[in-house]
Amino acid sequence: MLSPIQAKLLIVDDLPENLLALDALIKREDRTVYKALSADEALSLLLQHEFALAILDVQMPGMNGFELAELMRGTEKTKNIPIVFVSAAGRELNYAFKGYESGAVDFLHKPLDIHAVKSKVNVFVDLYRQSKAMKQQVEALEQSRREQQALLERLQATQNELEQAVRMRDDFMSIVAHEVRTPLNGLILETQLRKMHLARGNAAAFSLDKMHAMVDRDERQIKSLIRLIEDMLDVSRIRTGKLSIRPSRFDLAQLVRNLLQGFAAQIEAAECSVSLDAPEPVEGDWDEFRIEQVVSNLLTNALRYGGKSLIQVRVYCAGREARVEVQDNGIGISEENQRRIFAQFERVSDKTVVAGLGLGLFISEQIVAAHGGTIDVESRIHEGALFRVSLPL
Repeated sequence: MLSPIQAKLLIVDDLPENLLALDALIKREDRTVYKALSADEALSLLLQHEFALAILDVQMPGMNGFELAELMRGTEKTKNIPIVFVSAAGRELNYAFKGYESGAVDFLHKPLDIHAVKSKVNVFVDLYRQSKAMKQQVEALEQSRREQQALLERLQATQNELEQAVRMRDDFMSIVAHEVRTPLNGLILETQLRKMHLARGNAAAFSLDKMHAMVDRDERQIKSLIRLIEDMLDVSRIRTGKLSIRPSRFDLAQLVRNLLQGFAAQIEAAECSVSLDAPEPVEGDWDEFRIEQVVSNLLTNALRYGGKSLIQVRVYCAGREARVEVQDNGIGISEENQRRIFAQFERVSDKTVVAGLGLGLFISEQIVAAHGGTIDVESRIHEGALFRVSLPL
């Protein structure tokens, strides 16, 4: 475990023969020995390398070994390098005491004891390797901890997404059940009423005028059901990338004009009024059915949330774009909700409004995007909303 860690040793002596002798004594394949003939050379090497041990000669011209040791102890990069002093001076000069004061871990006298030198160097090299190995293990553990933390965060995010998906599914099923039940209940009540009239032989209930009214009511309920089913099918097509666009050339202004005529009954039922500003033809190559679907969604929302007030519709050209704007004066949309409303199953909530599936704007944005266009909203709470569809000509 320790052998892969290469140890670097520094030996400093002003006599080349001493350096060669010490180098031959401590050198091994798993070590690199750097030699310096002066304290200045040693300082240069100390700044470039990380050493497991420094062996310093005490008596050198210029800066001696003690002064070099003091510099090493005062520098962050070198303060923890073990220092062993070597001296040819007699023991009576008490260099050993001064060496330990300078931060040395050992003091050797010349002539050197070969076995003692090898043993001491081996000890410090092993300690260095153990320290490095432990540091590597700590770093590996820390890296593993960070990876586990990141994994836990991803798992938590995934769990949150799954929980959100489950909530959305449950909400969606609840909304679908409610929305489907409404037209079905109307059809069921109409059927029961007709059965009751038939059972009583009440032929007056089936006059021509009343039959027309019955058929109109049935048709509205059936169209509501068809629209719900088509919305769900469109979401499925969008998810699988199978939403088809079949462009043909037509006048967008005329399409909106015709659409408003078809909305006459709904406009009357919502107690709203609608103005149309489309003085010029706006021709382009788009999917007429899909664009009609988009404008229908915007009109339906305006009627639903418009607060029984005027709805203004504009169709015009701006540069290389065709634009359709639908402006209502209803409850408005907060800034934070203005992006959410284009997501699946998101609806503007208001206790006076019956909400739908929350798919209309999502589908509309996808249709417009498939044409290379955009759909934007400008709104403030209680100040209405302006939806703008921009399509490339």
